[in-house]
Amino acid sequence: MRLTIIAIGSRGDVQPYVALGVGLQQAGHQVCVATHSAFEELVRSRGLRFFSLGPDPRQVGDTKEGITWLNSGKNQIQFIRYFIRVMQPWLEETMEEAWNASQGAEAIIYSRLGVIGYHVAERLGIPSFWAPLQPLSRTRSMSCDGVELPAWLPFQGQFNELSFFIVEQVFWQPFREQINKWRQAHGMAPMPWLGPYRQMADKHQPILYGFSPSVVPKPPDWGSWVHVNGYWFLDRLPDWQPPARLVDFITSGPPPIAIGFGSMKGHDSEPLLDIIKQTLSHTGQRAVLLTGWSGIRDLDGSDDIYAIEEVPHDWLFPLTSVTVHHGGAGTTAAGLRAGIPSIIVPYFADQGSWGQRVVKLGVGPNPVPRKLLTAENLAAAIEIATQDTAMRARAAVMARRIQSEDGVGKAVAAFHQHMNML
Repeated sequence: MRLTIIAIGSRGDVQPYVALGVGLQQAGHQVCVATHSAFEELVRSRGLRFFSLGPDPRQVGDTKEGITWLNSGKNQIQFIRYFIRVMQPWLEETMEEAWNASQGAEAIIYSRLGVIGYHVAERLGIPSFWAPLQPLSRTRSMSCDGVELPAWLPFQGQFNELSFFIVEQVFWQPFREQINKWRQAHGMAPMPWLGPYRQMADKHQPILYGFSPSVVPKPPDWGSWVHVNGYWFLDRLPDWQPPARLVDFITSGPPPIAIGFGSMKGHDSEPLLDIIKQTLSHTGQRAVLLTGWSGIRDLDGSDDIYAIEEVPHDWLFPLTSVTVHHGGAGTTAAGLRAGIPSIIVPYFADQGSWGQRVVKLGVGPNPVPRKLLTAENLAAAIEIATQDTAMRARAAVMARRIQSEDGVGKAVAAFHQHMNML
């Protein structure tokens, strides 16, 4: 069967879908991953077909709107406003590219931001599967990611469910006109004013979730068509070897801390580096600094920091004592699987929700929002994460649970289950 996976976002938003694509290909399918050009090598290195989709997310992060978006913090209104400004100019072009990428496909799987795949699949008359990395199905058991409701609120279940509806509309209404214009140009009726989400639920459109049931258990009010499969990990290639200097650094003393903020890119790389240096000085710790897209380069020959743009998390994290990161879904998953406490420094969106989830599981201290980050409170969090033996024990137990799950295999089985029902 010919399949197209539409994945939009940063590397952490894309890499799990490459893992899912590999699993589907091993099951005998022909898989094309439609994503940004920045990830072409990532896709092709795993033997999957690649189709270029949308702008390079690094270029988006270089724009004035993109930088403001990446530094919007907990101000959800500001985050949404700049997200819309970033996305609107290239939505129409991306929909056409997604349409072209899906020609000949017999089913489409799409990420949270790749929901254009729903409209493309409808036009092609083929099945589609929503495959988010965050819990997005309406439920009374919890609020939607990015929405923090006070515990004292009456009728908590109703407000939890309402929060999902609000987030759906936030991501639908600004793009409704553009999407309906595309639909009508392709001979389709426009979506109703409230968009596709209610329709998707009413049709029991299958959902393949890429997170662990040990981390987010399936709520009782999610239907049988909603599958919480487990994480989709893409481990390093068999021939990958770490730099010898990095190995020497790690083995030259106690396990270091892993620090990295993934695709978070902004105007504050120098102050952030100063905070990291001061924190290490306060705590006496060493660190492997994953610079990612942060722009951090000059470390002034520090003996306590080894800086490298990226290293496979499945190799690095088990060799460290604690990980400090932005709370992206993929990095959070890797930290949990490694069995070490996570200190999350959320910037925006679902990152704060993953930070709170880590706290609820007892495998990390309270999140430290980026705008409140200081050397003192980061040092305090590191002290807790390195010294709390009960926390470290819980992290090890959680790791064993996650390591026993086969998220990709279960997602592939769920895909086949629904295809066989058609």
